[in-house]
Amino acid sequence: MQPYAEMSTEELQELRKQLSAKYKEFQGKDLRLDMSRGKPSVEQLDLSMGMMDVLSSSDDLTCEDGTDCRNYGGLTGIREAKELIGDMMEVAPDYIIIYGNSSLNVMFDTVSRSMTHGVMGCTPWCKLDKVKFLCPVPGYDRHFAITQYFGIEMINVPMTPDGPDMDMVERLVAEDDSIKGIWCVPKYSNPTGTSYSDETVRRFARLKPAAPDFRIYWDNAYGVHHLYDHDQDHLIEILAECKRAGNPDMVYKFASTSKISFPGSGIAAIATSRNNLEDIEKQLKFQTISHDKVNQLRHVRYFGDIHGMVEHMRKHADILRPKFEAVIDTLERELGGLGIGTWTKPKGGYFIAFDSLDGCAKAIVARCKKAGLVMTGAGATYPYGKDPHDTNIRIAPSYPPLSDLILAMDLFALCTKIVSIDKILKDRAEAQEAPEQA
Repeated sequence: MQPYAEMSTEELQELRKQLSAKYKEFQGKDLRLDMSRGKPSVEQLDLSMGMMDVLSSSDDLTCEDGTDCRNYGGLTGIREAKELIGDMMEVAPDYIIIYGNSSLNVMFDTVSRSMTHGVMGCTPWCKLDKVKFLCPVPGYDRHFAITQYFGIEMINVPMTPDGPDMDMVERLVAEDDSIKGIWCVPKYSNPTGTSYSDETVRRFARLKPAAPDFRIYWDNAYGVHHLYDHDQDHLIEILAECKRAGNPDMVYKFASTSKISFPGSGIAAIATSRNNLEDIEKQLKFQTISHDKVNQLRHVRYFGDIHGMVEHMRKHADILRPKFEAVIDTLERELGGLGIGTWTKPKGGYFIAFDSLDGCAKAIVARCKKAGLVMTGAGATYPYGKDPHDTNIRIAPSYPPLSDLILAMDLFALCTKIVSIDKILKDRAEAQEAPEQA
């Protein structure tokens, strides 16, 4: 197809009329399409319904070490759950704390504890003049919401195909001791689907931060969320790499079963060094006596071990794969070669990132909404909701049925074409006016 930039103004105006007629047809369909969040579909949730049957009133709810899961105790989680989640996180059970259902909750608590009580004896962040976090962009909006909530200044770090711009990361953390952390989604990143390269992980492990309480917030949310059996991204294990590099305490690694079992009733965990664990447990013992051990036991008995979890994730992939492929197929068919957008092709995770022409993302999302398609707000993938070029749009294929998703992507492509033509025509008009005004 001919790139829009190479078409004459008259050709673009005529095409705009044709596309507008199609858009009005969509508006007449009274659509109610939702691609706003990366939620598992009903079919995915149904995969875990057997978990509701693995425990009954007649079952023995005692762990192998004699712990009665119905009672108080077990601050850091039952051993069996640590072993299961440890295999998922590629970390030994002794370096894990099992929490409730939300890893986001664990991250919030980790930042909150650092604000009020500091990190391993360092000055509490609330007593400092300035606290900063590095934020790879585009990134996860809820990460940014946590740091914004606590008044932490966020600094954008561009994402590359290999992960964050490590030259920038290395320079900033080395020269500024007010930088206390960096948000990372290292595997099948939200929203690009990028996985960090081996070199990037090794450079993270060998950072030389000016702040002794600097920590890498390593949210491995999609560690086992592959779309394909034999074409998968692999990630170097960060805790082991940090230990080898002489920085054993520099990482907090987070994960959960939110998109494995039930998002509202999974189990979450943090993995980190023994020194960090002891620091965390000092606070945790005042916060709770134990998290939901019955739910931990339910997960262990349902999955059995990591092999059971991997087989379960294959079933998720069978549902998700056609949806991701439908999105990519539509983008390539409708927008390929037009020069008005680029997109990622992830091998796993929950999102596809689309980049429009400069200044078009908000208009595309707004036009989609007017025709019945709700997407993640443009700008959400940047701190403070401010995308400096207004280009990034997060596409979340998981929740809608496949037929709705295909319809939604046809509408998305149509809106992208209309907004892009408007942008090109406006730029041309302004360029013609500039010499006249001069």
